[in-house]
Amino acid sequence: MSDRPEIVCICGSTRFADEMARANRDLTFAGAIVLAPGVFLRTDRQEITDEQKAALDELHLRKIDLADRVLVVNPGGYVGESTTREVAYARATGKPVEFADPM
Repeated sequence: MSDRPEIVCICGSTRFADEMARANRDLTFAGAIVLAPGVFLRTDRQEITDEQKAALDELHLRKIDLADRVLVVNPGGYVGESTTREVAYARATGKPVEFADPM
């Protein structure tokens, strides 16, 4: 048993920025260290290059590496291509995966 807080990585479509922010807040109040996407294209209204997208995707996998578990924020059960890849990666590395909404 570790004396450090649980580390949770939030995954999901960045279109759900508000829902991710709520999950982040709830987990933080519950005493967890939260790792989450840092760029929300739809809400930040910015364009990124393919290279930047690839770098962000790789960075998120490293966040999964650091986490004790993964929480997928998936309103209505939606899980897109990037999130599906992240879930597969998390499971392949032995991380427990939980979905906010039932699949």
